[in-house]
Amino acid sequence: MDFVFDNARGRSHEIHRIVNDNVLANSALILVVLAEAGLETDDVLRTYTTLSALLAAANNEPAQAQYNRKTLTDADIGPATIGPPLRLTYGPQTWTSVVAGDSWAKILTCIDYDTTAGGDADIVPIVAQDMKVNGAYVIPAGTNIQWSVPNGYYVSSG
Repeated sequence: MDFVFDNARGRSHEIHRIVNDNVLANSALILVVLAEAGLETDDVLRTYTTLSALLAAANNEPAQAQYNRKTLTDADIGPATIGPPLRLTYGPQTWTSVVAGDSWAKILTCIDYDTTAGGDADIVPIVAQDMKVNGAYVIPAGTNIQWSVPNGYYVSSG
């Protein structure tokens, strides 16, 4: 299931705007994939306030060498589409020739307020989305993995 992390409730648009409007020059959205193995339930995941705390638990990023976090700056995301509903988006993302290994279960959209300093303890999760194709988690098989959110990584309910 897709959800907003507890610490980002009511703040998703503000956080997106910080990056999109370049309010903080070194801020960026960070896309982080979680592997299926060891993945905690959504009710537990939503309580984490930093990426380091989330990864210190049972959760893991995929081990494939072709996996990497995506860093999205103001040049990579668009302004919010004010509806209703409010939609926050970014362009399609591709991981190239990802070999078999960990199944990819969730993608987290996080913010790093200053990409020039700090680490995972400074990265704040905002939204988690299931990475599913035809109802099943993404299973890498040596091909490209493409992720797109044309309807938004966050869509308000009103």
